Amino acid sequence: MLIKVREENTSLAIELTPMIDMVFLLLIFFLVATTFQQSEREMRIALPFAKSSGPISATLRELIVNVDDTGAIIVSGRRIELADLETMVAEAVARNPEQKVTVRGDRNTAYANIVSVLDICKGAGIQEPYLDTAIGG
Repeated sequence: MLIKVREENTSLAIELTPMIDMVFLLLIFFLVATTFQQSEREMRIALPFAKSSGPISATLRELIVNVDDTGAIIVSGRRIELADLETMVAEAVARNPEQKVTVRGDRNTAYANIVSVLDICKGAGIQEPYLDTAIGG
């Protein structure tokens, strides 16, 4: 007697129908959201004038302090001393109490150089100076 062995289908298949449905739903959502955003941009609004106005970007500008491998402090492309940095940060905080400061330290500099810059920032009233140590060769 010959017994036939059933071969089970062991190949797995990925159902694409639910994924295609989700892609079309996301596409429709973004098309509708973009349409609403476009209509807001076309509204004509006459904004009032103020005597003491200034550009928002100037008051919310972030101050970036670089510390190179020799410990020199560089702000806006020029070297400054610790006392000058202290004055600069204090003036920035006086203009904007929510001033943001990023301290970028070279990987070859002594950590004491970075700590002195962070200490000046905290002393001037910067709530949370951001430390970025990703520069350097």
